[in-house]
Order: sequence, then structure tokens, then C-alpha cells
Amino acid sequence: MGGALHIDLDGAWPRDALGGAYYDARTWGPRLRYSARAQEIEAFAAEVGGRLKAFTLFGSGDFHHLSTLWLRRAAGPVTLVSFDNHPDWDLRPPRWGCGTWINRALELPHVESVSIWGCGNFELDWPGHLFVNRRALAAGRLRVWPWTERLAHSGRRRFPGLTADDWRAQFQTFAAGLAGRRLYVTVDLDCLTDADSATNWEHGLFTAADVAWALGELRARGEIVGGDLCGAYSAPSYARLGQRLLARWDHPRLPAPDAATARNARALATIWPALAD
Repeated sequence: MGGALHIDLDGAWPRDALGGAYYDARTWGPRLRYSARAQEIEAFAAEVGGRLKAFTLFGSGDFHHLSTLWLRRAAGPVTLVSFDNHPDWDLRPPRWGCGTWINRALELPHVESVSIWGCGNFELDWPGHLFVNRRALAAGRLRVWPWTERLAHSGRRRFPGLTADDWRAQFQTFAAGLAGRRLYVTVDLDCLTDADSATNWEHGLFTAADVAWALGELRARGEIVGGDLCGAYSAPSYARLGQRLLARWDHPRLPAPDAATARNARALATIWPALAD
């Protein structure tokens, strides 16, 4: 399974964003956004399964839980590397949600480990860290590298941190430890600064060039066998009242971003060749 596919759930990207394979799934978008019922996830998986490629471009980070569907089709053992401003590791419901999907990935038998780079949000501080998958952390199957400057004192005591001065050296050491491994890489644009992307969530501290550099380091050491990119801004639309209320409670109160399409197009042009080519 090779190639790339743009799955359009919400109009976050222009139809010709990849200039290649495109699938219109916008009727699914409101049902799958932020959280989804298990039967809808499986119905969607059955519909798109035969169309999937090794690399997937899809919509807002509100759909990041769909990465599990792309990931579970990757044959053989893989190491998951995620670039994300949020760890997406919460153990609380909903089971299929954009903030809980890392636990679905860890349930896949062929996923050997998960490493998350660039987090900078409250989930790593008290009391958010209470809801992490501690078993996976203790076993070494789940690791996270957050930005030190974004952590409160409680987060800094628990997690190794990154700074602008040392993160590349830390990443090179990490990548060297992946020598010869098969990698699946997911990029959520909210790991980037707000100058480099427009998203539905809080922004991180990477630039698009930073992520492209990191992907080059991974390619130099291991084999990127699949990956995806999401996180572009789109206006929210939900199918269920409970889904809408929970999503509104969880999302930051941010205005619709200016020049969203142009910012995200520049980020895509920088990151996608390093990810999928």
C-alpha cells in the first residue's frame, strides 16, 4: 500500500491540496468530528478502507482519532511518532475522540511504541496528568517530549522537557535510537506556531521547517512506511447534541483565524514532501 490520499471531511483543505487522489467524505464529517460512536467509526472504516494509501491528508485536528484507522492498516510492526501540541492520551470517555486516540493506537498489536513531540498544553500538568495511560508510560511504550516553557512546575517534575536551544540535539538522539525501525508519523498542525498554521486548537512552538527537519532525521535513521497530516482549521459542525456540547466545552475560545488557507498551504508545502515523498 503506497501513495497518498486526501480524505475531505470538512473542507479544511482545497480539493486539489495534494494534486492527486481525493475522496469526498464530507457527509461523514459532522458524525465523526471531535468524537464518534464505535459503530460509526467501523462503518466509515469499511467505506474508505479499500481507498486508503500509505499517507493521508485529512481535516481539522478534531478528526485526529481517525489516525487509528489509517494506522491499523500499516502492515507489520511500527513505531508511532506524533508531532502534536496535545498528547491525546486521556483515558476518560469518549473512547473514540480526538483527545483519547493515542490509547486506541496503543491497543493495536503491531504498534510497538508511541512517542509524542512538541506538547505544550495543560494535560501534562496537575490534574491533567492523572488521566494518562500510566501502564504504557511505565512499560516504555508511551513517551512524550513537551516544551519546558509551557509546563507548570508539576509537569516539569514528571516529564523531560525541550527548549529552543536543545530540542534538535534531543531529537537526533531519539532518531538514532530508531535506526532500522519501521515508522508511522502523524503531524497535527497545532504543533506549529500560529504564524505557521491556523487550527481549531491552541498552538505549539515548532515551525513548519522544524518539523520538516525532524522528518528528515527520521528518514535518515528508519523507514517511514506511512503517515498522515491533519489540523487545518475548519468551521465546526456536529451531528449530535452531546457531541456538540462536549466539544464546545473542550475547545479553547478562539476567533476564526485570518488567512487560514494560505498559512496552512505554506505549512503543507514544507512538511508534506518530507513526510510522504
